Amino acid sequence: MTRVLVADDSPQILVTLRLNLRARGYDVRVASDGAQALAGAADWHPDLVILDLGLPDLDGVDVIRGLRGWSRVPILVLSGRTGGQDKVDALDAGADDYVTKPFGVDELLARIRAITRRAPAGEPAPPVSQVGGHTVDLVRKVVTGPGGERVHLTPTEWKLLEILLRNPGALIPQRRLLAEVWGPAYLRETHYLRVYLASLRRKLEDDPSRPRHLITEPGMGYRYDP
Repeated sequence: MTRVLVADDSPQILVTLRLNLRARGYDVRVASDGAQALAGAADWHPDLVILDLGLPDLDGVDVIRGLRGWSRVPILVLSGRTGGQDKVDALDAGADDYVTKPFGVDELLARIRAITRRAPAGEPAPPVSQVGGHTVDLVRKVVTGPGGERVHLTPTEWKLLEILLRNPGALIPQRRLLAEVWGPAYLRETHYLRVYLASLRRKLEDDPSRPRHLITEPGMGYRYDP
């Protein structure tokens, strides 16, 4: 069953799309703001995201950029913004299609069918990653130590680690990590990142005082060095 995540701040649109999509065999989840959309995509791994640009907490273009940092999921923008630059910005950020409001349900369903036909058959399973002597399996959410012992990570540690490991070598800005893990209200709470990255290093790095894989770029963000 095709999984569709719908992110819109209009309760009426959420209800309309949920009813129409479920009636046609889609599995549907909804989000009313950008933080919920990013969290839902990370937790549920939908086959398609339908995204409004005018969300109350994050601009939809920023949500697209956040998703594209780690996912190739098809994104269909459904927005009341009709300006040409809005469409260009959304498509340049990584959206696959753009439908303006008000919209016809039949046209929207046709766009959904077209996108899902040409999309890859699901996200490829990420490779198992190594952090020091530890093996991290993001699919099964299992970390094993050098001797095969299980290592426990908290849900917040998993979210941070997953973003970093899905983007090997890439610098992930502090604001993106804070927005995706804690939400847009926490963009100034950079000490959260220091605390949780220190905990991850204690659990995963061979020498936490001299990390080899979970690297800090002072004043900018963090990266995973394979």
